[in-house]
Amino acid sequence: MAGISGLGEVMQLAFVPDDFDAAVEHWTKTMGVGPFFLMEGIHLEGMKYKGKPTDAVFDLALAYWGDIQIELIRPRDSHPSIYTGEYAEVGGGLHHVCILVDDIEEARRECGEQGAEIVIEGALGDSKVIYVDPGQGPGHLVEILQQGEGGPGLFAMIKQAGVGWDGNEPLRSLG
Repeated sequence: MAGISGLGEVMQLAFVPDDFDAAVEHWTKTMGVGPFFLMEGIHLEGMKYKGKPTDAVFDLALAYWGDIQIELIRPRDSHPSIYTGEYAEVGGGLHHVCILVDDIEEARRECGEQGAEIVIEGALGDSKVIYVDPGQGPGHLVEILQQGEGGPGLFAMIKQAGVGWDGNEPLRSLG
């Protein structure tokens, strides 16, 4: 394995904008990326920030720009997380990238061997996720996701919705 990059290719660029609605408008109107699919009130099961339980809740919106997923994140509270505090101080720029893995425990071991600190961990249904800081702080985080059974189908649906998208309904709820 060639360090953290050996775990997988980057499939997502994620942002934590100061103004979520303005970011959706920018990405859909200026960039032509969309539609975005909104998931509200997310709290990861067993969520820990730097090893300690946290009750952080956030919303996220997903769309595709070709093969790259774009994620916009809106924190809902000030509980400790990577979406508030030191890791959110990226001035609206890139917050993290995401890679998909088949074995989250193997990824955890590789990150440990590379000295990357796990700053968030948890689960959403049968999907498991860790966010690691490989040493450069805000804007340099790597999300590592082991998708559950429904993940690939959800991502495929979102990607397909962007093919030939006409600009209607730029933000759609996933309920």
